[in-house]
Amino acid sequence: MSVVGRFAPSPTGDLHVGSALALLAAWASARSAGGRFVYRVEDLDGPRAVPGSVDRQIEDAQWLGLDWDEGPGVDGPNGPYRQSERGAVYEAALRELSKGGHLFPCRVSRKDLQELASAPHGHDGLPPYPAELRPPSLALGWFDDEAARADAALRFRVEAGEVAFRDRVVGRVVESVRHSVGDFVLKRRDGVYGYQLAVVVDDLAMGVTEVVRGMDLLDSTARQILLIRALGGDPPVYAHVPLLVNADGEKLSKRDGALTVRALREAGVEADALVGWLAAALGQGDARRRTPQDVAASFDVGRVGPEPAVVRDGLADRLAAL
Repeated sequence: MSVVGRFAPSPTGDLHVGSALALLAAWASARSAGGRFVYRVEDLDGPRAVPGSVDRQIEDAQWLGLDWDEGPGVDGPNGPYRQSERGAVYEAALRELSKGGHLFPCRVSRKDLQELASAPHGHDGLPPYPAELRPPSLALGWFDDEAARADAALRFRVEAGEVAFRDRVVGRVVESVRHSVGDFVLKRRDGVYGYQLAVVVDDLAMGVTEVVRGMDLLDSTARQILLIRALGGDPPVYAHVPLLVNADGEKLSKRDGALTVRALREAGVEADALVGWLAAALGQGDARRRTPQDVAASFDVGRVGPEPAVVRDGLADRLAAL
């Protein structure tokens, strides 16, 4: 089977260096296998989207020397490539899940769950959704009953048992989603489709065979595997690459404005210097100037370690000196 990789950023600001690390890893992994690469925009959460950031992120990815076979500016057979334009696809998936008895309507709020203070909290900071709060599965015709749908979220029914998978960076991972998260939301009460649903439906529709992304999304993987199986698909191969942290071990985020690709560009850093530094952070040799094609030619995901990569002050000056 031909390898298909992807990159799926959220347009919440300029392309962060941590996102560029995941992008380079995903691109190099797919290209090293002679595979295809998809770029799509995860813009379901409209209020968090920053105007103009889609175009700026694309410009920065292209400045690094990266390209894609499907996505903005290229199109392709599996579009549209913006999640905000794919609502009909997600709705069809929900109906399919409903036929299998996997969904139920929920009017329990986050506040209601937070009040279950004695319960251990899961990945999202809330207690796992208790099975005893489940109403019956969706009745036939629920999707066409506006009164029934009013103010109700849709949750995925998680049964007992463990999900096991082998991550190419972390190794074997085993999780009981029933105990770590419980039944999780696929469509919010305000009508917004959930991240877990959208990413799975898009990966299946676009034929993605490997998912290379940041370590912060490792906790989502077991849930996504459950969804993929419920939709009749086969899970892709996963590889979760290290996060970037500061000298104190704190994760660097988009709030760290100086660590965007755009900021480094404006500070005079050249693309091959940044690509070389990112490759070194991925365990692909020492920091030296390299093109993405150089990285892909010898890329080995087996050399990527799970430990965070430390970014110290003065990165722009060090990159300029490469």
